[in-house]
Amino acid sequence: MARMKRPGPLLTLLAGLLLAVFMLTLNATAGTKNASSSSQEASPSAPPQASPSPTGTPPSSSPPSASKSAPPPSKRTPPNADYAGRTDDDSSAVAVSLRGGKAIAYFCDGRSKESWLKGDVKDDGTMKLTGKHGAELNGTLKDGRSIRGTVDLGGQRYAFTADKAVKPSGLYRATATVRGAKLDGGWIVLPGGKQVGILDRDGKPAAAPTIDPETGTVTVDGQTLTASPVTP
Repeated sequence: MARMKRPGPLLTLLAGLLLAVFMLTLNATAGTKNASSSSQEASPSAPPQASPSPTGTPPSSSPPSASKSAPPPSKRTPPNADYAGRTDDDSSAVAVSLRGGKAIAYFCDGRSKESWLKGDVKDDGTMKLTGKHGAELNGTLKDGRSIRGTVDLGGQRYAFTADKAVKPSGLYRATATVRGAKLDGGWIVLPGGKQVGILDRDGKPAAAPTIDPETGTVTVDGQTLTASPVTP
């Protein structure tokens, strides 16, 4: 019987090539899977979605701050104005001039009784004015249209109402020295034009002559004087 021949060197070489190809293919597959896995691990995860706020709960907000540019009406300085009127018993006249929270007033019966008073006006429109010999005026500004109050003078109290005056109505005064006599005159021009005033000559009061309210001129003992509007 004939003896079998052993495989030759060619077959051995072919088997080695097939094994090498198989190993290369296996390594390439493993590398692709590893690269894919690394890429997935390196990619950042998506940010979590914010949980919605409870239904019906509005976002909190701070209330707008109140404006500080203008004070409330009750804190405003009373407007500049003049007021003139008569006492309730119609015996005397009262005039008040307001400027910048200050007031000056004149009480006059047109014969012998008079008083100049001054003081401050509060933000609420109330005022307490004082004069010589304990004279005192207490009043309240009513909506900027009138002043209602009382004057205490010489042991008597006079209630009065002074309405807002439009020029030439208002309060006037003139001081001068004529023929050696010191003159001091005060006039209240009431709405409608009627005047009430006293001219004091060296401490002796008497009814004052009429002034021209348009110019303030008045003739005293043959000399022309000028009475000017009175303001604080």
